[in-house]
Amino acid sequence: MYPKLLVVLQFGLIAMMIYFSKGLQVFIDDTFALPVFLMGLSFGLWALNHNQLGNFHIRPKLKENSQLITTGIYQFIRHPMYSSVIIMMFAVLISTPSVIEIILFTLLIAVLVLKALKEESLWMDHDETYNEYRKKSKLFIPYIL
Repeated sequence: MYPKLLVVLQFGLIAMMIYFSKGLQVFIDDTFALPVFLMGLSFGLWALNHNQLGNFHIRPKLKENSQLITTGIYQFIRHPMYSSVIIMMFAVLISTPSVIEIILFTLLIAVLVLKALKEESLWMDHDETYNEYRKKSKLFIPYIL
C-alpha cells in the first residue's frame, strides 16, 4: 500500500503544480524555464538509455530479476529518474513561482526522497553489491547529494 500511496502523491503533486502554473505553455514560453525543463528531460532519457524498460517499476518496488544498473548517468546518481522529475518540475516552478507551487514542489521532493529511500532499502536486501554502489554514487545530484 505504501508504494502505491507514494506514486499517487507524486503524480497528484505534479498535476497540481501544472494546474497552478496555468499549464505547460506558460513555462515553454519562458526563456529560462524551457532549457531547465529540457535538461531534466535529457536526464530522464539518459537514464532510460542505460536501463531496460522491464527492469524498473514506477512504484518503489523491485521487479523480479531486476538488475542493478551502474552505467551512464547511474554511475553518478542512483535515482536519475527522480532527478529528472525534480528538474522538470523546478522549471514549472520558476516559470510561475507562487507560494502554493513552492509548497507543492517541496512536498514533491519529500515524496521522491521517500520513494528513493524505500527503493534503497529493497536494493540493499536484494543485492549485496548495492552498498558499494552507494559509496561511489550520489542520491540525486552528481558529486553533491
